[in-house]
Order: sequence, then structure tokens, then C-alpha cells
Amino acid sequence: MKIVLIVARLLLGLVFLVFGLNGLLHFMPNPPEPPAADAFFLALYGTGYMFALVFGTQVIGGALLILGVAVPFALAILAPVIVNIIAFHLFLAPAGLPVAIVVAALEALLAWHYRAVFAPLFGPASRP
Repeated sequence: MKIVLIVARLLLGLVFLVFGLNGLLHFMPNPPEPPAADAFFLALYGTGYMFALVFGTQVIGGALLILGVAVPFALAILAPVIVNIIAFHLFLAPAGLPVAIVVAALEALLAWHYRAVFAPLFGPASRP
């Protein structure tokens, strides 16, 4: 099981590091997207900060996963990105949904492994 977790961590980290860097540096061409997806990207780009925020988060999370440093933190910051990737492909660009599901499955596998770390987030509220 340990090898499966390492492979999952490295694969998920590689996906986010490469595609996050591509979002910032544009070294791979993007495939043509449906009009609704193009409109979505145009709106994000129009904010002036959202692309840098999303792709920067992907790079940081991916690098942490590859290095094996602060893995639960990396999973926590990538979780909302993965939710958006699933929603994007579910509603705007269904062709990429299988890859998005694999990414979500890798995240779920790793989150399950680190469930003890996340358990306090779901427990009763405590005062500092």
C-alpha cells in the first residue's frame, strides 16, 4: 500500500506542477474549448489575478506533493481546485471529465490516508 500512496502522491503532484506551470508560462498549447469554457476562461483572465492565484496554487500544491512536504496542507489547498476542475468539466467541457475524475480519485485516496490529520476539522468546535 505504501508504494501505491507514493505513486498516487507523485502522480497528483506531477499533474498539478506541470499544468500549473503551463498555466503560468504557456509552454504547451491548450486544446480548443467549447464556447462556454472559453467565456469562463476569459472571465477569469479578466479579473487580473485569478489565473495567477489558481495556477500558483497548483504549482505550490504540486511541488509540496512531489517533495512529500506538508502533504495534508497540499491536499487541503488543492481540494477546492479539484472541485472546480470537476465542475468545469461536468458543465463546460465534458471531454476532460475522465481525467478530472482520476485526479479527484487520487486526491480522495491520499486524503483518506491522511484522514487522522483532517479529523479535527470535523470534530466539535473547541476554543483556543
